[in-house]
Amino acid sequence: MRIKIYSLAVVLFLATLITACKNDLEEVVYSDVTSSNYNYDNPNSAIGVVYTNTRDLFGHQNYYMLQETTSDELVMPANASGWDDGGIYKHMHLHTFNSEDPQLNNMFNRLYAGVINANRIIEQIESGVIAPPSGVSKESLTGEIRVARAFYYWLICDNFGNAPLVTNTADKSLPSTSSRKDIYNFVVTEITAALPSLSENRDKSMYGRFNKWAAKALLANVYLNAQVYSGETKWAECLAQCNDIIGKYSLESNYPDIFKAQNENSPEIIFAVPFDQTLAQGFFVEMYSWHGALKGKKNMQATPWGSGSAMAVSQFVDTYSPNDERLGDSWLIGPQFAVDGSPLLGSYDQAGKPINFTKDLPDGLFTGESEGYRMNKFEVQLNAMQNLNNDFPFFRYEQVLMMKAECLLRTGDAGQAAALVSEVRTRAFKKTPGEAPVTAAALQQNSVYKFGYVEKYKIVDAGDQSTIQYGRFLDELGYEFAWEGFRRRDDIRFGVYTKKSWLSHKPMGDGKILFPIPQPALNSNPNLKQNPGY
Repeated sequence: MRIKIYSLAVVLFLATLITACKNDLEEVVYSDVTSSNYNYDNPNSAIGVVYTNTRDLFGHQNYYMLQETTSDELVMPANASGWDDGGIYKHMHLHTFNSEDPQLNNMFNRLYAGVINANRIIEQIESGVIAPPSGVSKESLTGEIRVARAFYYWLICDNFGNAPLVTNTADKSLPSTSSRKDIYNFVVTEITAALPSLSENRDKSMYGRFNKWAAKALLANVYLNAQVYSGETKWAECLAQCNDIIGKYSLESNYPDIFKAQNENSPEIIFAVPFDQTLAQGFFVEMYSWHGALKGKKNMQATPWGSGSAMAVSQFVDTYSPNDERLGDSWLIGPQFAVDGSPLLGSYDQAGKPINFTKDLPDGLFTGESEGYRMNKFEVQLNAMQNLNNDFPFFRYEQVLMMKAECLLRTGDAGQAAALVSEVRTRAFKKTPGEAPVTAAALQQNSVYKFGYVEKYKIVDAGDQSTIQYGRFLDELGYEFAWEGFRRRDDIRFGVYTKKSWLSHKPMGDGKILFPIPQPALNSNPNLKQNPGY
C-alpha cells in the first residue's frame, strides 16, 4: 500500500508538470469525502506520510548509494554473478552518469514526493483539516512539517542544485527551474522561521521526527556546505547550531551499538529514519553488498543477491590505522563462516572455494566474487529477513561534534578541533588508547589517501596530487561515517570529488558536482532547464 501511495504522488506531480491546458478538465469526485472536508482523528498518523517517504531513499538505486558510490569510498563493480545492469552502477563510479540513469530518476521522484506530501499536510494543518494533538500548537505542528519539507529541499539542492521550488498545491502552472542559491536560501529561511515553535522533547513521541535539535542539526549541515551551495562560507553559523545541540545528546560508549538492529534507544541518534523488517521496510544494504553464501552466516530468511556488489574502494581502506576498531566494525573482512563454524563457499569464479574477502580490487569495473570488503556496519540479526530492523541514523551526535571541529579548524582554532577529534577517536582505540589523540598540526596535513588510477591492482596514473587542505580531517570523517551517506558531500567540500582519481575513476570536472535533472522530468515540463554540462 505504501508503494502505491507514493507512486500516485509522483503521478500527480508529473501531471501537474504536463497539464498546460486545464480549461477542459474538471475534477470528478467519486465520494462525498474529499481532502477539503475530511478530518483526521490521529494527526500524528496524518503527518506520517511526510516521514515514511524517506524510507524509499535507501535502496541500491536511489539516494543512499548515489552518495557513496560516486565517492572515493564505495564502488559497485560487476562480477561473474552479474551486477552490470546496463552499466548504471559503473556510471556512478566513473562520473559518466546521465539524465536517463534510473537511480537519478528514482531519487528525484522520491524527494519531490516528500515535498508534495509536506505541501499538502501544511495546508491541511493551516486550514484545520488536520487538528494538532492536545498540547501541541498549530504553529508547532506546521513548523515541524516545514522543516521536513526543508529537509527534502536540502537534498534536492545538494544533489540537483537547480530545480523546481514548489511550496503549495493550489498553483497548477508548470514550475520553472529555481537556482541552487534560491533553494538554499529557502531552506535556511524555512528552518530558521520554524525553530522557535519546535518541540524540544527528545522522548519517543518525537523519535524519527524533527524536534528543535534535529532541525538545528539539519541547519548545521546546510551551513557546513554553504560555500558549495551559495558561494559564501557560514562557519560561524554552523558552529552556533552545533553549540546549541551539544549537551542534549551523548556518545555511545560502543561504536557498533549505534548501528545494531534495535538501536532506537541510542543516546547518540538525533534524527533517524525508522525501519522494521515487516512494518517499515526499505533498508536492505546487506542484499546488495553481501555474497549470497552469507545467508548461512546469519541463517537469513533471504538470500543476498549474487555475489554482492557494494564494497570498499581499496585505496580508502588503506587510510585506516590497523588499530582503528572502526575498520572491523564497518567492513566485513577475510574468511567467512556459517553459524555452525563451517566455511562458506563461493559459487562463481571461486566455486567450491572458501570465501575470503580481500581488500585489493583490480579496478572499479569487474571483480572476483571474493574481492572487496563488504558492509559490516549495520547489524544483520540471526534469521534476518531481506529488510532489516536497523533504524538509519541520518543525524547523530558524533556528526555534530565533527561539524564543530571542522568549523573550528577552518576558522583558526585547530587546537580545540583536535581535542574534539581526539574525543571521538577514544572509543575507536580502546585497545591502543595511546593512538587516539591527534594534534592540531596533524589535522592540517594532507590526506594519507593514495589517490590514483588503478589497473590490475596497481596505481598506473597518479593524476592530481595537489595537497588537500585539512586532508587528515577528511580522513577522520571517512573512518567515522563510512556507509552513512556523507562521503560524496565531504569529497565535494574538500575539493576531492572533481580533482582526484581512484580505482577506475578519473576527474570529470566541476560540472559533475550536480547530477543531471532526470529526462522524464524534462520531458514532462518544458519550463525545466538541464544542469550545465549535460
